[in-house]
Amino acid sequence: MPIGATIAFDETHESGVYRRVMAREGEVREILTHPERYAAQALEHHTAVALRELAMEEVRRANYPQYPSRMRCLYVSQTLEEAERWGEYFARLGRPTYGIVELRVEGPCFVGDARNCFAGTPDWENNLRLARRYWDRAPNPDRQSPIEEVLAGGEITILKMVREIRANLEEK
Repeated sequence: MPIGATIAFDETHESGVYRRVMAREGEVREILTHPERYAAQALEHHTAVALRELAMEEVRRANYPQYPSRMRCLYVSQTLEEAERWGEYFARLGRPTYGIVELRVEGPCFVGDARNCFAGTPDWENNLRLARRYWDRAPNPDRQSPIEEVLAGGEITILKMVREIRANLEEK
């Protein structure tokens, strides 16, 4: 995206996370309707993520509506060092990674501990309990140093390119 470009995240503008979760909506509905059928089996990764994100959203809407939705936000970093670590990590995973930019965020933000993210399961009540831990900013289960993830919502403007990474990009 060019310098000066604006991205909006709100109730009508979703992210890739939203689209990936909604692509699993039918599977999730089946699992939650018949959890006993799925209790003893490992769920496919993206299905477990969809269960987690839907629980996270339910808890956020009910208890923390002032925070941005994890499915309608941009995940950002507070420092250049943090952004470089995430950029290198995503590039190593094989994700398309363009670069690091400086942003202006005009909207709600939330700093959570990524260690409090969890693999969703057919046990919806447990998913909701774990989602409350995340939004409550509770210490992570292993009492390790938090891995901060910053959720930014509202209107986000690209101010300048800080560092190009250009890893795992499809050639056109």
